[in-house]
Amino acid sequence: MAKKALGIRPRPAEGADARPQAGQLSTGKQGTCRSADNGAVDWVKTLLGGRPRQRADLAFKTRQSSAQELWLVVVDASASTRRHQALSDAKGVLAQLFEDAYRQRARVAVMTASGHAPQWQVSGSKASKALDEWLQGLGAGGGTPLLEALREVARWLDGRRKQFPQEQQRFLLLTDGRLKEWPALPAIDCPGLLIDIERGPIRLGRSRQMALELNAEYLHIDGLNLV
Repeated sequence: MAKKALGIRPRPAEGADARPQAGQLSTGKQGTCRSADNGAVDWVKTLLGGRPRQRADLAFKTRQSSAQELWLVVVDASASTRRHQALSDAKGVLAQLFEDAYRQRARVAVMTASGHAPQWQVSGSKASKALDEWLQGLGAGGGTPLLEALREVARWLDGRRKQFPQEQQRFLLLTDGRLKEWPALPAIDCPGLLIDIERGPIRLGRSRQMALELNAEYLHIDGLNLV
């Protein structure tokens, strides 16, 4: 399946549409990398930090990074995500995420939850164009080992934090939340965002509760403008 073009454009926060003003360089040719609040908005990084409510919540694209970043992604690719192009649109979100990670030289960890057991696709590698090839071949099918996936990434992230204590880590979960029930969910100890991909006239609406229990921000995929 060809990669879908995606623009992530949630409703701008107050002041987000203001025109950039010329600034002064702090040090060096490019100035301080943290003073890029007049540049282009990085919507993927913004959403990974939660739904923006004010200008201070926006993340801006920079050429430099003060610390290594890791974007930890769990994709629910169970059979139910075939419905109403749910997984297809989720792949559009992932395509934009991987492109931004590649440009920002961020590291990514990706786990899929489908079939009989979750499976790591990459686990902390630098983002590369090889992710695009994997994404094109991603399909839905089988059961929903989502709980096993969340337990595994929680354990993995705990070990990762001990190995790289200065790393900035963020968690993204794409799921339709179609689980009958679940016990207490594991703690994912970093800022997180759950994107609900459930579609159709009859929705169970369980992803919102899942986000609450994971202490993650919640956003339905229809809240993004797909172009």
